[in-house]
Amino acid sequence: MTTASEAPNVHLPGSDVEPLRAKCGWIVALGVIYVIAGLIALSSVAAATAVTVFVVGIMMLIAGVAEIINAFQVKSWRRFPFLVLLGLLYVAAGFLTFENPLLAAVVLTLMLGIVLTASGIMRIILAFSVKNRMPWMGILLSGLITLLLGLVILAHWPVSGVYILGLFLGIDLIFAGAGWISVGLGLRGRTSG
Repeated sequence: MTTASEAPNVHLPGSDVEPLRAKCGWIVALGVIYVIAGLIALSSVAAATAVTVFVVGIMMLIAGVAEIINAFQVKSWRRFPFLVLLGLLYVAAGFLTFENPLLAAVVLTLMLGIVLTASGIMRIILAFSVKNRMPWMGILLSGLITLLLGLVILAHWPVSGVYILGLFLGIDLIFAGAGWISVGLGLRGRTSG
């Protein structure tokens, strides 16, 4: 039996972590930038929602063009017209997103509320189905929170479409930034050992 002082050093020289140690300052700086961006997003959730919708529109355009290119690569396949149509629908949806970002935000928020509600219900069902075999309270709590979040979004819809995507973006950026800061500080604090 080994004591904590006799435990083997889990850091191996030449491991993937070693090159990051020299860049820990940059990693902390990246985290700070994320946190600042998140705070800016939270200070104007409507603008952050518009940015989120804009990014979704760009992704739809890229996906649509890629789908059309893919269709022409396999045009001998009998589903060719459907692939082209799918690509054109993605392109049209992307352009509609730019044409009416408020409507796009409202639709995306409705979809988010429905997905969160359904996901919460499924997690609650899962929690009760594994109740006798494993710890289930964490799954149940997660399901209840997700369900509640989805129901709150749906209860305030369509007004929630103006702010919810920006709110989620801001919160995500802050948590991602905090994660990068902790990684950078953790690397700085480790000894090469």
